[in-house]
Amino acid sequence: MSKIKILYVEDEPFLGRIVKESLESRNYEVTMVTDGKDAQRAFELSQPDICVLDIMLPYKDGYAIAESIRKAHAGMPIIFVTAKTQTNDLLKGFEVGGNDYLKKPFSMKELIVRVNNLLKLTRQPAKAKQEVVMLGKYEFHVSRYELKFQDTVRKLSHREASLLQILSEHKNVTVSRKDVLMHIWGDDSFFNSRNLDVYVTKLRDYLEGDPSIEIITIKGVGYHFVTQ
Repeated sequence: MSKIKILYVEDEPFLGRIVKESLESRNYEVTMVTDGKDAQRAFELSQPDICVLDIMLPYKDGYAIAESIRKAHAGMPIIFVTAKTQTNDLLKGFEVGGNDYLKKPFSMKELIVRVNNLLKLTRQPAKAKQEVVMLGKYEFHVSRYELKFQDTVRKLSHREASLLQILSEHKNVTVSRKDVLMHIWGDDSFFNSRNLDVYVTKLRDYLEGDPSIEIITIKGVGYHFVTQ
């Protein structure tokens, strides 16, 4: 079985070396760079399976790197590793194409779980999914990660598409918050719960063109997705 290849961008040499060596000891292949200007070339040379990016970097920050990678490889899984956890920071990360956040300081076990879980999710075969789901006036093209409304097509991130797929599979019934967290992230930690809140807010914004669609939060339970 071939090794999973990771592009790791981290400007703290001590932390970077520890993480790189720990991953390599677990049979991952790691390409590490320490500043933003080298990240794009490292991506092209290494052809990774997944990218783990710090945000605060010299020359070019993690947001810009993720944006460049998304243009070259729309389906590349990207995890941000950062001390920045304000809602605006999370939103910006998702907008430029990040799939997940990992807060510093973190354990190697948590990083590995997130890497493996994200790879598992992104490698799900498209044939297992319904290709087009009608949601009121919207068309959700599942495998293409696209949400179409009239003549406008919005590209969704992997997490956005995964959440919308779960909700669309439970139209007009309640789905538990824990089930959503476990399906998308593989755990229901507080940090992932905050991420979920951000994604739900974004989907509400995306679907506001049709007032018949609602994502209702049922406190302490989960979500009720109302649509035709």
